[in-house]
This record gives sequence, structure tokens and C-alpha cells, in this order.
Amino acid sequence: MAEHQTHHQMQQHGMQHGQHQPGGAMKSLLPEKGPTTSQVVAVVTLFPVGGILLTLAGLILTGTIIGLAVATPLFVIFSPVLVPAAITIGLAVMGFLTSGAFGLTALSSLSWIINYIRGARVPETLDQARRRMQESAGKMTQQVGQKAKDVGQTIQQKA
Repeated sequence: MAEHQTHHQMQQHGMQHGQHQPGGAMKSLLPEKGPTTSQVVAVVTLFPVGGILLTLAGLILTGTIIGLAVATPLFVIFSPVLVPAAITIGLAVMGFLTSGAFGLTALSSLSWIINYIRGARVPETLDQARRRMQESAGKMTQQVGQKAKDVGQTIQQKA
């Protein structure tokens, strides 16, 4: 009962301030100004264009359905020929695409290798190679010397 009285009082209070006029709620949702001239021109121009495009879409859909209805019996009759032909064409296209992808991969790999080789500094590489050769020659000399000693000792023991 108290809720009903509160609601009734709110309605009366709103009527005193003129908030509940007919269409008052609608006016609060709409902008106070009307549409601009450019908006009116846009609507007047685009409405017929949209109608024409919608009509064309409907005609194309109708033509597609009619064409499919006419062509379906032909597809069924020629399916023993068409299915293998479609599979063959699909595999051929896949082969060409795969070949192209592998070719591009090979070319990009070769390009990367060439750019890597060109980017390497030659003097540093030669110096590093020289050091490695000296180190490995020193190790090999030690190994050969050790083996020679071992062989010499083995020969002395046998003699």
C-alpha cells in the first residue's frame, strides 16, 4: 500500500513540473535539431542504389538456383567422368602450388646463404682458420709423437 502511495505521489509531482507531456519521452531520445542537408541527400541518393543492388542480388540468386536445377541432372549423368577429372585437376593444381612453394623456399634459402657469406668478414675468418689449423697441427704433432714413442717402446719390448 505504501509503494502505491509513493508511486502515486511521484506521478503527481511529475505532472506539476510538466514532465509527463505526450511525446515527452520520445523527444528526449531524438536530437533537438533535424537532419542536416548532407544527411538528407545521402539518404535520398543511397536508398535507390540500395534498392537496385538488392533487386540485382535477388535476380542473381534466382538465376543461380535455376541454373543449378538445370545442371544437376547433367552432373549426375556425367559424374563418372567429372569426379576423376576434378580430382586430377585438383591434384595438378596442388602439385603446381607445392612446386612453387618449394622453389620459393629454395631461392630464399640460397639468397640467405649468399647474404650470410657476403656479410662474413674475410680477415677474421682467415685469422680464425689459421689459429684453428695451428692448434690442430700442434695437437696432431703431440699425438703423432706419443704414438711414435709407444710404437718404439713396443718394438723394443718385442726385440
